[in-house]
Amino acid sequence: MARLRPLVLLPPLAFAALAALFAVGMMRENPDELPSALVGQVAPRTELAPLGSLPGFTDEDLRSGGVKLVNYWASWCAPCRVEHPTLTQLAAEGIPVFGINYKDPPRNAMAFLQELGDPYVGLGVDPDGRSALNWGVYGVPETFVLDGEGRIVLRIAGPVTQRVLETRLRPAMEQAATR
Repeated sequence: MARLRPLVLLPPLAFAALAALFAVGMMRENPDELPSALVGQVAPRTELAPLGSLPGFTDEDLRSGGVKLVNYWASWCAPCRVEHPTLTQLAAEGIPVFGINYKDPPRNAMAFLQELGDPYVGLGVDPDGRSALNWGVYGVPETFVLDGEGRIVLRIAGPVTQRVLETRLRPAMEQAATR
């Protein structure tokens, strides 16, 4: 009678381990959401030059006051166009939205805002993407909800659509307001 060699069991065991890993990954609360290690922590220090003659913002602006949003965007980003009306709506409601223009020529960014409107209370430029790295940005658009002390409550990777606004952003802003 032939004995089973231990190497024969290796492929089925490897497959079972990978299947278990995938199953655990799919059981996350929202499998489409990219996790962020910064949620619950104070936002990274942010010191950026303003965009042209538009108002800039300081690191202190992000760490004081009430709930606010930080939005990374670019003129070359099609999803940024999609979310722009939602950001404009939030700004009209009195929600402070701070914009960080990502790897974009200033003239293109200014043309984008002239065409679609400027929902931002302050704008900074991140021409080389260093600030985005500190925030853990994967790509634009990305929006962060900050509480009154500058702690990150939520990170949204992708455009803030009306559905995202109602199902994720508003609940996070309410949570941030009660802290």
